[in-house]
Amino acid sequence: MSIKSAAVIGAGMAGLTAALSFARHGIRSEIFEQAPQITEVGAGLQISPNAARILAKLGALPEIERHWCEPNEVRLASGVTLKPLAAVATGAFARKRWGAPYGVLHRSTLQQALLTQVLHNPLCRLHLGCRLEQPDAETIGRMTGSPPELIVGADGAWSTARKLVAGSPQIRFSGNIAWRFTVPSAGAPSFLDPVNVTAYLGPNTHLVAYPLKEIDGFNIVAIAAGNDPGETWSAVGSAAQRALLLRQFAGWNIEICTLLASFGNATFWPLYEALDGRWQNGRDTVLIGDAAHAMMPFSAQGAAMAIEDAFELAGEVSGALPLPEALAHFETNRKARAARVRQRGAFNKFAYHARGPVRLGRDIVLSLRSPQSLAGDLDWLYGYRAKG
Repeated sequence: MSIKSAAVIGAGMAGLTAALSFARHGIRSEIFEQAPQITEVGAGLQISPNAARILAKLGALPEIERHWCEPNEVRLASGVTLKPLAAVATGAFARKRWGAPYGVLHRSTLQQALLTQVLHNPLCRLHLGCRLEQPDAETIGRMTGSPPELIVGADGAWSTARKLVAGSPQIRFSGNIAWRFTVPSAGAPSFLDPVNVTAYLGPNTHLVAYPLKEIDGFNIVAIAAGNDPGETWSAVGSAAQRALLLRQFAGWNIEICTLLASFGNATFWPLYEALDGRWQNGRDTVLIGDAAHAMMPFSAQGAAMAIEDAFELAGEVSGALPLPEALAHFETNRKARAARVRQRGAFNKFAYHARGPVRLGRDIVLSLRSPQSLAGDLDWLYGYRAKG
């Protein structure tokens, strides 16, 4: 049967989306965030049609569309020669084929759009500066006056809510880090495309670049091997770490190498992966987003999977099934979906970071694929309609 109350641990994209999704079904939520205020973490973000469709249903998409860029294509190119290898049409094509847009934006744009909706929703109450070391129903009940029927762990890769779920996923450092920085449009290198998303591919590394309208510039993310700085999304690289990055991109196009050598505002974050494990405790607690299935960013679906999780969880717990059965059904369905996305990411990593003869074969195969054929490969991903 439908629940009436939930506690959401974490006010990131997963947590805010969960609260709004619950409210659609008349479920009130208490949202607990350890930070004293919600601020931007990270820089750019890609929102694919499977997530944009949900944001539209939650009423957040119109505000987001005022600020984002809607690229015409997502392109793959050689990091050595800058030669285009393949492209998937987005823009009007995405709206027609998948029924929703594909956009790129600053993370803070999405966070603020969701936060505004939460703050104006009478069924959502946000608690900032509130770290719950033991986020169980009894502890939460003492703070709010009544224990929640459902606890949602939406507190990211280093989740504290995992301790409430026996056998929950462990996380491990992947050995890769993501360097990020932004480049102003004024004086930006000519190879940066002001309209489209481009992934530049090279041996063991790749770099993604796309425009951000909010800052009149470009978002740059470089994925390479590195050391684990611990629990942070904004580690400042040492001189030795920056030197390692440049060595890994040695042999790339000189314009890209120059760009990487010249940035002064870059930070990096470690890329963690969640191993297999239980997402719910069979009674009243469930994990979503990175808390359940942190994955590598090779299919640019981290945010989208968190948004899908939140929306579908609300649909499950608002239905006719008893809560334990609803949570089990949610876990079964979402695990299958996340596993397929993870497999796609692993394939992309193999293809993006190929070297030697494999790289040459990859380039030949990509050159033979039509945009329509490449789009067909993504119908299961971008055309997915979450049930909520």
